[in-house]
Amino acid sequence: MWKSMSGWRGLERVPDRWLLPAACMLLGSCGHYGRVGLDEAPKVVNVSSYDPKERQRSGRGYSSFDVSALRENGVAGLIARAGKGGRADDKCADFLAAADRQGLRLGTYHFVAKGVDPGRQAEVYVARLKSIAARRGLRGKRILLVGDFDRRSEPEDLVMFIDRIEALTGVLPVIYLENDAGFRRRLQDATREQKQRIAGCSYWLALYAPHPDFETPKSLAKGSGIWNTWAMWQYGGVEWDAKRGRSASKHYHHGPWRAPEYFGDMDRPLEHNAFNGSLADLEAFWQKHSWRVP
Repeated sequence: MWKSMSGWRGLERVPDRWLLPAACMLLGSCGHYGRVGLDEAPKVVNVSSYDPKERQRSGRGYSSFDVSALRENGVAGLIARAGKGGRADDKCADFLAAADRQGLRLGTYHFVAKGVDPGRQAEVYVARLKSIAARRGLRGKRILLVGDFDRRSEPEDLVMFIDRIEALTGVLPVIYLENDAGFRRRLQDATREQKQRIAGCSYWLALYAPHPDFETPKSLAKGSGIWNTWAMWQYGGVEWDAKRGRSASKHYHHGPWRAPEYFGDMDRPLEHNAFNGSLADLEAFWQKHSWRVP
């Protein structure tokens, strides 16, 4: 199949590429990875108050006030964390304003904490976006809405959040889920009505670490018991390496198949995603799941 090697214009479009055999020059053509090859797939970065991580090599940097290096590395959209539970993320407004200055698609997510009413969290999320838009000149801008759910969540938590977001904005949010076996079993056991409601939202999945049962986004989507496909794939994540005292990239790898440790020529690890489709498909997806903030 594939092996890590430089010299092929692959995933990141700049150094550290993937090599594919002639029979499968685009990952999408392999029938496992999506509607287009990863090289062609539009890239989206997600950020929070933990970003940017510390510099680890030579290259380009960024901040919550300047994301020009992300745009110049081919990023098509930026999704900033708006809050977690009842707490606001203090860098969300800066990241959104910086992304807007660069002409990037604007997105946000709310981490839906367990133990706090999901409907109330949806209200806090929407109010936060209204406040940011009013203060940072973003009124009338379309902002993607995403619910990122605690892995202890139950299907009813997802439904309550979805229902309240739609009631407040008229938009169905994107659903982001970590790859967790217990969470997956609870989704598989959801009622038919719950599954239908959740399936109305596009699925953003996390698959950046080896897993014996799910080697591809397609297999993980089917393993949810709800979706048969996926909208975005987080193939690059970041964790804290306590032994080395710094952030560490968690990037997709299965045997000889490996994504680069860094994104493009960026000088630090970051969380990045591939959209399952063309740039035109990404635009349609963004329109469907974004709210024009009044």
